[in-house]
Amino acid sequence: MSDFLEAGTCDSDGCTIDANARPSAASAGTTNILSVEIVSDAICPWCYIAKRQFERAVAKLPKDVKLSVHWRPFELNPDMPPEGLDRVAYRSRKFGSWAHSQRLDAQVTAAASQAGLTMRHDLMKRTPNTFDAHRLISFAEKNGVQDAVVEGLFRAYFVEGCDVGDVKVLAEVAAAAGIDKTRVESFLASYEGAEEVSDAENASQRSGLNGVPTFIINGQPGFSGALRAELMLAHLMKAAGLS
Repeated sequence: MSDFLEAGTCDSDGCTIDANARPSAASAGTTNILSVEIVSDAICPWCYIAKRQFERAVAKLPKDVKLSVHWRPFELNPDMPPEGLDRVAYRSRKFGSWAHSQRLDAQVTAAASQAGLTMRHDLMKRTPNTFDAHRLISFAEKNGVQDAVVEGLFRAYFVEGCDVGDVKVLAEVAAAAGIDKTRVESFLASYEGAEEVSDAENASQRSGLNGVPTFIINGQPGFSGALRAELMLAHLMKAAGLS
């Protein structure tokens, strides 16, 4: 089962486990100030698992290592209609059958359980468009609650089965993170942040990034996949010049 946490990633073709994959090494540096950009999607199960493993790795860093963490956008289904699609129909078509889709769900559910997370795929009725979720994540960063919003989105989708493409759900997640609900509803009703998200996604495409989660450390490729916490810690320590 430990292989589940070695190289679980999602891309536009789905979520997979590559037992032969190995993380790329982050460039070693001499600074103890690390900027970590985490490229992810709100409906990527491996991204949720990686978040929990990353938190465990960070908790083991020396106190003099300071992190600045930023979540960056990636859409697994960039052509998804704004209203999303029925999950059974969409995934049956994408993966050839609903039975195969359920087998894939079972794999990530098992890996999530190993990481201490619960995933309720049975509650998910729609596969959402996540562009507005990424707009909200960017908005949350400007309001100092980005991590709370990312966590809230993962929980809303994977634990509660909510449609995170629905602006009402997004507003509730933002409000729970401490952003005034009226303010966030006004933001979501506008086009604010749309160009910023599109530019970030295009930049990732130009760089060759095609799967998530991907961790970029101090502007350099770090590692991809839901690695175990100790492996993430080793990469962070190396980037901080402490290994």
